[in-house]
Amino acid sequence: MAMENLPYYLGLPLWANAQWKGSLFSADAKPAEFLSQYARVFNVVEGNTTFYSVPSVEMVLRWVNATPESFRFSFKFPRTITHQHHLIHAGKETQEFLQRLEPLGQRLDGLMVQLPASFSPSEMPMLESFLRSLPADYRYAVEVRHPAFFTQVEARAAYNALLERLGVDRVIFESRPVHAAPPLDVATRETQARKPRLPVQLDATAEQPVLRYIGHPVLAKNHAWLDRWVAQAARWLEEGKRPRIFLHTPDNYLAPQLARMFHAQLQQRVHGLADLPAPVAVMKQAVLL
Repeated sequence: MAMENLPYYLGLPLWANAQWKGSLFSADAKPAEFLSQYARVFNVVEGNTTFYSVPSVEMVLRWVNATPESFRFSFKFPRTITHQHHLIHAGKETQEFLQRLEPLGQRLDGLMVQLPASFSPSEMPMLESFLRSLPADYRYAVEVRHPAFFTQVEARAAYNALLERLGVDRVIFESRPVHAAPPLDVATRETQARKPRLPVQLDATAEQPVLRYIGHPVLAKNHAWLDRWVAQAARWLEEGKRPRIFLHTPDNYLAPQLARMFHAQLQQRVHGLADLPAPVAVMKQAVLL
């Protein structure tokens, strides 16, 4: 099936993972080929890379050449803007960031503002000011981590109302699966230490609800967790929304398989939903056979 016909966005937190050689990528894939081979299967990527640094001009142009126009990058705003400046006096950095990514054109969509746990409801005026300052060319989504946004009724309502007014999506963060796992390996322990435990709220404030799902390290243990989100994704599709679903695992080695598991379960609920394209590695194996 053509990825541009998929009624929702499905992807992973990154595209450059050498562990996927021989499964998602061809066994002989070079790093420069990772993105183009990733984009044959998935139609979006979360793109954590920009959270840590702004890419070079040359790198952005390589991304353009490696992906079809229907592909989407949901990059995060740099942490200098969200975590160091708390969105205040960050106009110069924001302009430089967006200008650097401008060659991506329509591929740049669903930019994520991931705020630190220290960003409280009292700072919502800064969030509103920041969101209103952004160009209307792109869609945006916000992820908050301060507990008050989840536990205080008034704060939750005010936050949702703000995003609804501005047409901005709320990021839904699901970390219960990974926290349900015994911490038997380093990747799981590190992920449990980094990823917060927050109440899960199904608040959709715009047309492309965002789910960031941090999976259990044992792939089969995710079936029951995923089924709840598959049902929710099906409801969003029935409402005419186009959700963005990002699947993580502790070291992301199994993230492509987890995404395929999600899609397979969604096929059982959404009539006529076709299979995902086969990865390059499988296509090459078929040719050899």
